[in-house]
Amino acid sequence: MQQRKLLRQKLNGGSLIWSAGAYDALSAKMIEAAGFDALLTTGFGISASMLGQPDVELYTMTENLNVVRQIVAAVEIPVVADCDTGYGNAVNVMRTVREFEQAGVAAVILEDQVVPKRCPAIANVVEVLPMNEGVAKIRAAVEARRDPDLVIIARTDAPTEAESVERARAYVEAGADMVQPISKTFKDATMLGRFKAAVGVPVSLQVLGWLEELTPTQLAELSGMATFPLVPLMTVAHALRVNLDALMHAKSTANLPLPRMEHKPFADLLGFAKIQDIQHRLLPEAPVWGERKAS
Repeated sequence: MQQRKLLRQKLNGGSLIWSAGAYDALSAKMIEAAGFDALLTTGFGISASMLGQPDVELYTMTENLNVVRQIVAAVEIPVVADCDTGYGNAVNVMRTVREFEQAGVAAVILEDQVVPKRCPAIANVVEVLPMNEGVAKIRAAVEARRDPDLVIIARTDAPTEAESVERARAYVEAGADMVQPISKTFKDATMLGRFKAAVGVPVSLQVLGWLEELTPTQLAELSGMATFPLVPLMTVAHALRVNLDALMHAKSTANLPLPRMEHKPFADLLGFAKIQDIQHRLLPEAPVWGERKAS
């Protein structure tokens, strides 16, 4: 797929990939419209939006896959899929990678937590697999992919710098194209710089916590892909809470605290004009939704 080749070329060329976290097709289209190079399907966001539940791997592989497939179909930029733990052992990982690859993603992220996982952005302590099991999962992912351009990102939730480096190196030896540490393990840019130098492949960073204080230049020095995973979700959550509280109180839209997107730009984002043109061409007798473009 073209998106895979594009992502692979950017990584191989040393270009920093700027990404943001999508939790459904609409947020994905917004990320694309904003001009990001790629997007990450955030498990945290998918669990919140689809289930209204925390990110503790309550959804199944196929439920995640269904959302990811809709996101891939909605955009043209590369999609990086959060595949959590791979939903089992190395055998399960093989099926997971094949299913997500078939859905059209450009990359998959696999983490080395035990099953079920706990989101490190919320949980104080997470438990990681024995390293040999983490290595087996990456080997399984590499063996399972059919397109060599599919990028395999190995995430380690190891709690110390030394163990993160050890695990990342082992995952790279097993075939990982990128590695991703968690921000809680590293306290500053110097530590992350040592990690990057030690692993020998591009680093994927999820910009959370103290990482949000880094400048774009610093992020470019430390990573091959920098993702803002929760900005879209938390922006929407805040806006909905503020306006809905005000709407419930006033029972009027006259003085909502936050502005709303106008109808036409929203319709344009969704592609109503394109659908209208298709209808005009293939179903000329059907009712017209709005003004037709001049032929």
